[in-house]
Amino acid sequence: MSSPTPRIRVAAYVIRESDTGAQLLVFDHADFPEAGTQVPAGGVAAGESLPEAVRREVAEETGITDVTVVAEVGREDKPHPDTGRPQRTTYFHLLAPPGGPDSWMHHVSGEGEDAALRFACRFTPLPLPQQLAGNQDVFLGQIDY
Repeated sequence: MSSPTPRIRVAAYVIRESDTGAQLLVFDHADFPEAGTQVPAGGVAAGESLPEAVRREVAEETGITDVTVVAEVGREDKPHPDTGRPQRTTYFHLLAPPGGPDSWMHHVSGEGEDAALRFACRFTPLPLPQQLAGNQDVFLGQIDY
C-alpha cells in the first residue's frame, strides 16, 4: 500500500539588513500566542510555482509584497503536527528591502485556514534568541547573512 501524497508547502526566511545587522521576519498569532513564533508558511495552490507560493504567503501573512526570492535552502518531509498527514515543506531565503516598520499588526488575507487571523509581525535580530515554533528554523543556519 502506498503512502498518501504529501501536502506541498513553502516557508519563508525573509531577511533584511539594518544598521544593527541582519533581521528575520517572524510573527506571533495575536489570538493564539501558544502557537509560538513562526515564519510565513503555507500550502501551494494548484498550478502555482514554489517561488510564487512563497511570495504569496509572505504577502498574505505579513502584508509585505516587495520581497525577492534568493534561493531554496532546504526541504523537509514531516507529518502535520495535529493530523499526521504527510507534508513536504520547501524553505526559501528571501530579501526584504531595508527600512519600513520594525513591528506591525496584520490581518491575514487570502482564503486559507488562517484568513482573518491577526498576526503580530516583526523583524528580529539574527541570530535568533530562541528556536521557532515547530522547529521552523531548521534550515536558517544554511543562510549566509
